[in-house]
Amino acid sequence: MFDPQRIQLTVNGREVEATVDSRVHLADFLRRELQLTGTHLGCEHGVCGACTVLVDGASARACLMLAVQANGRSVETIEGVATPDGALHPIQAALSRHHGLQCGYCTPGVVMTLLELQRESAGRVVPEEEIRAALSGNLCRCTGYQGMVDAALEILR
Repeated sequence: MFDPQRIQLTVNGREVEATVDSRVHLADFLRRELQLTGTHLGCEHGVCGACTVLVDGASARACLMLAVQANGRSVETIEGVATPDGALHPIQAALSRHHGLQCGYCTPGVVMTLLELQRESAGRVVPEEEIRAALSGNLCRCTGYQGMVDAALEILR
């Protein structure tokens, strides 16, 4: 371990304390230490969006952010989106209804991106162009974009 650091953060509403190598990325910490494997690693360059999480409510690329940078902050992952009883969040349900997911690899990042957009919109109608712009940071190789946009249009109206 190189330069271990003690961190405290909230992950999906749960307080977490850990000692981490100062070079460990947040995605690796979430996946390896907390067993939250829904945060996917794709490009590991911050381009594909598969590792998108919300940090203090704002989207962040967990493959680029160090775990120590999350110290004292709140992190939301895909595992925290559904209700405690397992019911899907409306965004997840809409993606399913509109076939906005296929292989599922990009889906966690897409859900987190749309969740941020939903919160930022605060109930206003979000135009399709804004939805497409938000999703432009999430790469889908299965061509599920139209279904994603349709799902977002349903939820963000």
